[in-house]
Amino acid sequence: MPRENIVIVTAEERGREVAAEFGVDFRVAPLTRANYRDILAPLLRRGDFLLNLSVDVSSVALIELAQELGAFYLDTCIEPWAGGYTDPALTPSQRSNYALRESALALAPRFAGGPTAVLTHGANPGLVSHFVKQALLDIAKDTGLVVRTPRDRVGWALLARDLGIKVMHIAERDTQAAAAPKRPGEFVNTWSVDGFVGEGSQPSELGWGTHERHFPDDARRHGFGCDAAIYLMRPGAATRVRSWTPMEGPYHGFLVTHNESISIADYYSLVEGGTLRYRPTVHYAYHPCDDAVLSLHELAGKNWALQANKRLMMAEIAKGVDELGVLLMGHAKGAYWYGSRLSIDEARRLAPHNNATSLQVTAAVLAGLIWAIENPRAGIVEADGMDHARILDICRTYLGEVVGAYSDWTPLEGRGALFPEAVDAADPWQFKNFRVA
Repeated sequence: MPRENIVIVTAEERGREVAAEFGVDFRVAPLTRANYRDILAPLLRRGDFLLNLSVDVSSVALIELAQELGAFYLDTCIEPWAGGYTDPALTPSQRSNYALRESALALAPRFAGGPTAVLTHGANPGLVSHFVKQALLDIAKDTGLVVRTPRDRVGWALLARDLGIKVMHIAERDTQAAAAPKRPGEFVNTWSVDGFVGEGSQPSELGWGTHERHFPDDARRHGFGCDAAIYLMRPGAATRVRSWTPMEGPYHGFLVTHNESISIADYYSLVEGGTLRYRPTVHYAYHPCDDAVLSLHELAGKNWALQANKRLMMAEIAKGVDELGVLLMGHAKGAYWYGSRLSIDEARRLAPHNNATSLQVTAAVLAGLIWAIENPRAGIVEADGMDHARILDICRTYLGEVVGAYSDWTPLEGRGALFPEAVDAADPWQFKNFRVA
């Protein structure tokens, strides 16, 4: 694409020097409810692409604008207008990702057959949905189940059920670190601080599987929509679960809400005769970089009042890997992790001005953009309904090591050695066994 065809509209000066390096038009113009149409409409014509990587800008509003103007669209998160994640006038359900997803999907009938609008297609949500499909095919092959690659939603749900998948984690461990440690009153992260704090302040959300038999005391159902997920009456940044990755081994991660926890659970729901027969439990288990963990600890201690200073780690990162994948559990081989292990050194070699986290996101954005152009009249789509093989083929160049690893780990491993714990020993894959009390 000719660089003169690219315009960046942003709310801050950060990134101006990089844009100038590549000769890209860079405009500081924060988008609001009052001005977004006046700013964006003159820049968009039929066949153009509105790539939404913003925070605090309504995704639904931008989707509607793109459809009206005949433009393609892609975002990495379904965002509300500023304040929507933490508005005390809204109930926890109303400010959940579940509600945001329902509001975006409600546009689908209206714009059926319109220009392709890809919802939530970054690393996660987005790329991990394609990891799930490849992981299912790997497990089928390795357990001797002869299958053809499913062609539709029901086929994928049947495959997951037949393999015995009970739980799917988006299991991520980020070990990137800078020489300069976090300072008091500073929030440090390897990606958007505002984005992380926003989703961490939302209620913890997870797709709720049909095998579950212990409904959490602090859990609630939404009472509308697809009913594939529940939420907890506590923020995701204060909710931890047990999980596993090949490099880290067992760890405690944050059950932060993410769209994929809902969309994957919804996609793999098997309904027969009007009755739900199968659904896996799906949720994020995120261990961010160590400085971000310290930042969350400080944030919680200040009753979720964001620190005065924010630092996005990029050039100062000295070492580390972002290990991002999916952990599928309950099948004949126990647990299987499939995903990307991208080091900071490899990320810098592949694409300047990135860290490992940002490049995993950017690779998926690029793949989603290409898929949309190749499938121009798909209307509003989610990652789960896209061609996983095509997406992974585009992304692999930028993901470092893409690996699969089996494990006999369960959340009951090593439990009860020092103190008795209330666990379900009969079924290790119950959510109560994963949750950290």
